[in-house]
Amino acid sequence: MVDGLAAGLEAAWQTLLNRVAAEIRETGAVTGCPALSAPVRQALATVPRHRFVADEQRGWAYADMPLPIGRGQTISQPFIVALMTELLALDPAMTILEIGAGSGYQTAVLAQLARQVYSVERIPELAEAAAQRWREMGIENVAIRVGDGGQGWEEYAPFDGIMVTAAATDVPPALVRQLKPGGRLVIPVGEPGYTQDLRVIHKDPQGVVFSRSALPVVFVPLIQDRD
Repeated sequence: MVDGLAAGLEAAWQTLLNRVAAEIRETGAVTGCPALSAPVRQALATVPRHRFVADEQRGWAYADMPLPIGRGQTISQPFIVALMTELLALDPAMTILEIGAGSGYQTAVLAQLARQVYSVERIPELAEAAAQRWREMGIENVAIRVGDGGQGWEEYAPFDGIMVTAAATDVPPALVRQLKPGGRLVIPVGEPGYTQDLRVIHKDPQGVVFSRSALPVVFVPLIQDRD
């Protein structure tokens, strides 16, 4: 039994993994991800989602749905976590930038698959709570700072991949600049309160940028500083 997890939740965790795998297959013709890869499935099976939700949400931790985490933010639906992770096409040598740590769950999944994850979170309380969870779980290849995610993290750029877990009305230019040639940026784009477009932006080895749509999604808005 994982982490002292009650039998009912452990069974729900396994059911969730199977459901996510089925959803990845069912949407594969649209997203370009035909199957849940073994590394991503193992990452989802390693990171206990119940550790990233409030006690009163624990019974829903392994439902395939977003959950509130406070301050108007949510922990993403596991299917979306899996899909966005697959779209980054990670390998263990990569350095990843995540915009919007939130509860820290998606970050922890990325940390299972990449060499280093840098995360930028706008809300100090969420950043502190996420960092505490990672420490308790022994996750050491994550660094976090509080700031404007639209500006990325210039100090550690360029990145092999960038994931944005909040919807931007436009793709932030700073993030495109900080993406390494050959890298991918996965970001929901669209107006808050409406269905958004999950985009995969690829920068080829010559630095030319291509974009494609993966799936309609709904995310909380990316809050950026404006001049």
